[in-house]
Amino acid sequence: MSEHNELGKKGEEIAREYLQKKGYKIIAHNWRFGKDEIDIIATNNNFLIIVEVKTRRTNYFGEPETAVTQKKQKFLIRATQAYIEQKNVNTETRFDIIAITVVSGKYRINHIEDAFYPTIQMS
Repeated sequence: MSEHNELGKKGEEIAREYLQKKGYKIIAHNWRFGKDEIDIIATNNNFLIIVEVKTRRTNYFGEPETAVTQKKQKFLIRATQAYIEQKNVNTETRFDIIAITVVSGKYRINHIEDAFYPTIQMS
């Protein structure tokens, strides 16, 4: 496995542990719908929480959360819709980002709740 994939997997593990310590219940991780993937699906306070995890060794090119572009958001929203339909979920949904920067074996976590909202496409 390449180094950046290993870093990503470690970041997701750190994020899951962080959320569990905050009282979140992890429902699934690395849930796939076609080519789309949701890093973490959790529940907390009657919300379904979709979490995108971004992990970097440096913020030289910007903070990790800036990598969650509108295109990535679109993929997450599409996968979330599929998850909700397949599992017949009937609770409010929230999209969070957990940005992790790892330097010299230590990590900094930035948990952004309600990081973005789905938009309605009008034709």
